[in-house]
Amino acid sequence: MAKKSLSTELDAFISPFRIDGSSKFHLQSHKTNAKGGLDKEAGEKILDANRKRLAEFQEKLFAQDRWSVLVILQGLDAAGKDSAIKAIFEGINPQGCEVTSFKQPTNHELEHDFMWRCVASLPKRGDIGIFNRSYYEDCLVTRVHPELIRHAKIPPKLVTKNMWRERFEDIIAFERYLSRNGTMILKFFLNISKEEQRKRFLDRLEEPGKIWKFSMNDVTERARWGRYQAVYQDIVRHTSTKVAPWHVVPSDHKWFARVVIGSAIVAALDRLDLRFPRADKASLEEFAKVRKALEQEDAGTRKKKQP
Repeated sequence: MAKKSLSTELDAFISPFRIDGSSKFHLQSHKTNAKGGLDKEAGEKILDANRKRLAEFQEKLFAQDRWSVLVILQGLDAAGKDSAIKAIFEGINPQGCEVTSFKQPTNHELEHDFMWRCVASLPKRGDIGIFNRSYYEDCLVTRVHPELIRHAKIPPKLVTKNMWRERFEDIIAFERYLSRNGTMILKFFLNISKEEQRKRFLDRLEEPGKIWKFSMNDVTERARWGRYQAVYQDIVRHTSTKVAPWHVVPSDHKWFARVVIGSAIVAALDRLDLRFPRADKASLEEFAKVRKALEQEDAGTRKKKQP
């Protein structure tokens, strides 16, 4: 029997949550507490295996220096974005991996188009770039808070009812452009329930090591839960494509969210057929000469040490 490919082996933890625009999307139909038929112990084993695989792929990605990988993580407060990054990318060579967190735009950033600050942080060839939030925030927070558009310095006549549809079109074109230039895009929406968010907020308030993460703004935004859910549904529905699909990740169980995200990244890297560069004939001949010279140098050193 032929051995399963890695992508096939991990597909059960990926395909149920991948949205590529080929069918209608309804956020409510996606459970936040799914576990993929696993328990936590089994999930931790998969997570550990994926860490090792990711480290190996990242080394080849860096050495080959052709592809780049952009991982986008979106989700409401306490959805687990920070901890997912820490858990999934543990052991990765930091020289080839960079995390960028996008918060409220600065005045300098508002002087540019809404994708400018993200474009400036795109990963170079051979690297993995992780966006903790992204240009999608400018199709999310600004819709939940329309007053923010007034501070964005956009010409008033361009702020129309078609603005969000136009931004979706721009994002799709931008992601297609990146894909055509060798950037593989992996997008994850960490889908958490309102009850689980409540529990995590309480954990933050009760633990000294987590309370610094809490902000009163978190509670204010929680009151707009329904609006955020509706806008996220709209974003996933209109920006899911074959080249840049969304993964709607069940995130009530952090360990399973990490299984899904890690598996999707590993499977995507596996499909790139990454390999270490092979030296050409001229280089091999040159290396042989260098080896010989180094061996002779060592032999000469040992001879001098003999009494």
